Amino acid sequence: MSDSESDCLFCKLLAGELPCSVIRETDTTFAFRDVNPQAPTHVLLVPRSHYPDAATLTAEDPALLVDLFHVAADVAEEEGVADSGYRLLFNTGPDAGQTVFHAHLHLLGGQPLGPLVGAQPSAVRQG
Repeated sequence: MSDSESDCLFCKLLAGELPCSVIRETDTTFAFRDVNPQAPTHVLLVPRSHYPDAATLTAEDPALLVDLFHVAADVAEEEGVADSGYRLLFNTGPDAGQTVFHAHLHLLGGQPLGPLVGAQPSAVRQG
């Protein structure tokens, strides 16, 4: 494990060094409840391999990115939010709000989710 991985919170969770509420595990992914949920359902899905952000993950292992999205769809079904709707998002970089530099996909749902910061309804957008 590199120095950055040994200091990584999610790598420590994956190694069983810290507790978490596990939702699902596969050979390539790990899903667990966010300790600071932003919606009634807030699950984090992480690759077992360490990539600092979504851009690096996409460039180096696009198949793993696809795995994350497949597992997210399964988790949404299991969590009962697949039919009502859910949001999937990556925060990539500090300005986007990324605080743990191990690529992770947020799955949020369980309530109506408002627009993203600065988003306008499509009917209002102009030009």
